[in-house]
Amino acid sequence: MRLATNSHSAHERHQVPARDGRYAKLIALDVNLGPNGSGKTTFIRMLCGLLRADEGSGTCLGFDVIGESDHLKCQVGYMTQRFSFYEDLSIAENLDFVARMYAVKNRPAAVQASLARLGLWDRRNQLAGQLSGGWKQRLALAACLIHQPKLLLLDEPTAGVDPKARRDFWEQIHQLAAEGLTFLITTHYMDEAERCHRLAYIGYGKLLAQGAVADVIAHAHLTTWEVTGPRLLELAERLRSFPAVQQAVPFGNALHVSGNDAAALERAIHPFRPAPYAWRQVDASLEDVFIHLMSQLQDNASA
Repeated sequence: MRLATNSHSAHERHQVPARDGRYAKLIALDVNLGPNGSGKTTFIRMLCGLLRADEGSGTCLGFDVIGESDHLKCQVGYMTQRFSFYEDLSIAENLDFVARMYAVKNRPAAVQASLARLGLWDRRNQLAGQLSGGWKQRLALAACLIHQPKLLLLDEPTAGVDPKARRDFWEQIHQLAAEGLTFLITTHYMDEAERCHRLAYIGYGKLLAQGAVADVIAHAHLTTWEVTGPRLLELAERLRSFPAVQQAVPFGNALHVSGNDAAALERAIHPFRPAPYAWRQVDASLEDVFIHLMSQLQDNASA
């Protein structure tokens, strides 16, 4: 399902250095992948005008992210990694406060509509501090939407919530996207990334890969073999000694062995093909590519 339903790019391509020396690529996308410290949050904070770049240029929703950040803030909704609302206020009181901050017209009606839209009406008088992680997440999303933004920026919105809450949250995102909202989401969950129309992978501020899921996987040029059998961790250590084996990582009860050179990889694994191991070639997954890109970043950092 395509989450970005607008016909034009919400954010245009420019390179803007942040104060910490990293670079964030301002690019039209739906999900932003990368390891901790790669610049995902820096990227989002610059897009919504909370972090000012030292130099460079970029636009979001037609506004200059540096010179017109005040106008931009009124057009985007930003959901932070951590719950950032008042825990001693009720759900309704928190939403009313946010509506006041944005000078929302007909505020009581807007709060009621937001409560109903996100399924919060029956809990409207419950203190935010008493909510579970999933309900706090729902409150945060309702607060992001109350001023009717054109773009939602969600920074790892499902971190630390249970699988059912994650699934329910994504169903809400799909519903809102179908209504015409554009989302930019950062996540570490590959199953969430696969739900999105476009992906971008950044590491230390550098854009390493972008496109649809199939494009990102194809761009990595990975050949992957799956092996099952005994003592797989010991096998992985032995395989990693071969230059053609760029990664050997556990996937459930199996091991995924990948490399860019298909012929060299097959030669490397050939001595280990007999029993007790069972091998089969599989399509590289998005997680294989994610791990592959992470290993490249580690090599660059150590060089």
